[in-house]
Amino acid sequence: MGTRDKASNKIQDIKGRAKEAVGQATGDEDLETKGKTDQLKAAVKDVGEHVKEAGATVKRLAGQ
Repeated sequence: MGTRDKASNKIQDIKGRAKEAVGQATGDEDLETKGKTDQLKAAVKDVGEHVKEAGATVKRLAGQ
């Protein structure tokens, strides 16, 4: 996973956590839901990056 991708995903996760917290504090269910959605999107992207890394490793090892 590239450093840029990791940072981008982490930023999206942090923003999501902040939205969720503000939504909870203010009683804004829509904002809370958006925050949870942002966190989920970041997690899915992380999984995708890990799958790409695993694929590259398998490809590299198969070529040996």
